[in-house]
Amino acid sequence: MKVILTQDVKAQGKKGDLINVSDGYARNFLLKKGLAVEADAKALNELKNKEAARLHRIEVEKAEAKETAEKLTGLLVKIKAKAGDDGRLFGSVTSADIAEKLKEQFDVTVDKRKISLSEPIKTFGTHTVDIKLYPEITGKVNVLVASEGN
Repeated sequence: MKVILTQDVKAQGKKGDLINVSDGYARNFLLKKGLAVEADAKALNELKNKEAARLHRIEVEKAEAKETAEKLTGLLVKIKAKAGDDGRLFGSVTSADIAEKLKEQFDVTVDKRKISLSEPIKTFGTHTVDIKLYPEITGKVNVLVASEGN
């Protein structure tokens, strides 16, 4: 009997998978516990529509990520920070600071968790920062850290 899993079932498959199991296992266990539904025409059509919607959503997210990556290309984010006499910053510039300034200066919204800094920026000057917008899609932005007096 063919069934569509409504939840993950160990050794059978993941939610949404179409599997072929014995009639007794399907009727007495999977269907009875609500772990699966019988794969009739209606259920197969719903499964196909859900998959199409999921693929469409992925395409839209990729397109938005590419568009954002193009916007980020060539941007120079200016951040002013306090520093001591030796030229080192009090504190550091973090990914949250960069995300906030991107929104403020260029109206580009980027989640701070997508900004990859190996370590927080603690010196003045220009730094290139990678932003992972989507798997295989990254944007680069230049960050200029200047003294608050300038």
